[in-house]
Amino acid sequence: MKDYRKLNVWVKGHQLVLEVYKTVGAFPKEELFGLTSQMKRSAASIPTNIAEGCGRKSEKDFCRFLVISFGSANELEYQVILATDLKFITADEATSLLENIEEIKKMLSGLMSKLS
Repeated sequence: MKDYRKLNVWVKGHQLVLEVYKTVGAFPKEELFGLTSQMKRSAASIPTNIAEGCGRKSEKDFCRFLVISFGSANELEYQVILATDLKFITADEATSLLENIEEIKKMLSGLMSKLS
């Protein structure tokens, strides 16, 4: 059993969740159960699946949860693009989020390669 809190990708994922929560706080109230909720869920799913995977017995199981985490990162990436196009976030906010997502995806990919 690994301590997920020691993984750099989990730390970056947790920081991303905090950034997303801060960013969506300014979304229109009518989006509370729409895009706001979806972005929070997608963001939180990234470090959540890393943590859950660390609690599994085999590296194969861990890798499966990393794949799910990677999918959540892709989902969040699109939602950031959508929020930008809808003018809910600025280009600067989007750039920051997208750069962080890209870094996390690279880290997940590298970790998955090591486990395969």
